[in-house]
Amino acid sequence: MTAAAASSSAASGTASRFLAQVKSIIPPLSAELHKGQAGRVGIVGGSRDYTGAPYFACMAAIKLGADLGHIICEPSAGHVIKTYSPDLIVHRIMDEDKSLDAIRSDMKDIFARLHSVVIGPGLGRDKHMQDCGRIAVELAREANLYIVVDADGLWLLQSEPEVIRGYRKAVLTPNVAEFGRLCKRLNIDAQKDPDQAAQELSRALQGPTILEKGKVDRIAYSDEVIFSDEQGGLRRCGGQGDILSGCLGTFLAWAGVYSDGAGKRDSPTGPPSGSERIPEERLPLLAAYGASIIARTCSREGFKKNGRAFLANDMIQEVGPAYSLHFGDP
Repeated sequence: MTAAAASSSAASGTASRFLAQVKSIIPPLSAELHKGQAGRVGIVGGSRDYTGAPYFACMAAIKLGADLGHIICEPSAGHVIKTYSPDLIVHRIMDEDKSLDAIRSDMKDIFARLHSVVIGPGLGRDKHMQDCGRIAVELAREANLYIVVDADGLWLLQSEPEVIRGYRKAVLTPNVAEFGRLCKRLNIDAQKDPDQAAQELSRALQGPTILEKGKVDRIAYSDEVIFSDEQGGLRRCGGQGDILSGCLGTFLAWAGVYSDGAGKRDSPTGPPSGSERIPEERLPLLAAYGASIIARTCSREGFKKNGRAFLANDMIQEVGPAYSLHFGDP
């Protein structure tokens, strides 16, 4: 075997091992489960100018397998989002005319129903919406929920990294520009050693996992870095990151379900007999890997069918087939 072939074989074996670990946290389809036990995901985002991003994130979450998807948004955005699909539960509570205390109270009630929350898709950068994003992070931490911070949620962290500092159940999903801004804010040289910068960022924030999006996705926790190099599509249309964050919301919801039932052998939400429990601190890393593989596969297959006409909405149709490809049919 040549050195190149050996390297390829090793990489393939590593990918298979990671996928097997991801699969172990996915709850089975079972008559014993009731609605909501396979994941309840919230999306905090949706402002006057941005209604597509929270839709893509929430639709991807429920297409992947979350039982329920909630969108928490600004009222005028919610009026529009409600017309996109009856499958989405839309809460129009982030009203500029309401006090932040009232919004906090309403949001806290919604968060009590969730396993995970995605903060940022379509959130916007005006002060009111950024204040709502901060409240969402604070409430999610209080409720011990898994958190995804994406898009304009990362704009908030660039200004106030202490909002997420020390929280180990969070995953940040920056693109190249967002990653560069976060690194600059935390005095990390992203160019010196690109393969280690994501790990340094995780350490600087004292806990969150970093999913650095790029030609190859780097997924880093303080003491581990893994790479997702599943081939994607060649079109860079908007919305693809929102679909990734929605899928990640579902994998993290499943991580929460797994963690809650992990001590119960052969329970609908616990590990199967003979499997070893995955340490809780490693669950966000595996969830990020699973979400990256699904999103990149959806991008590749959608692009194959549509070429330059490929749009993010085409990825939504590929979520189910991508799941079956990597994790098998039910």
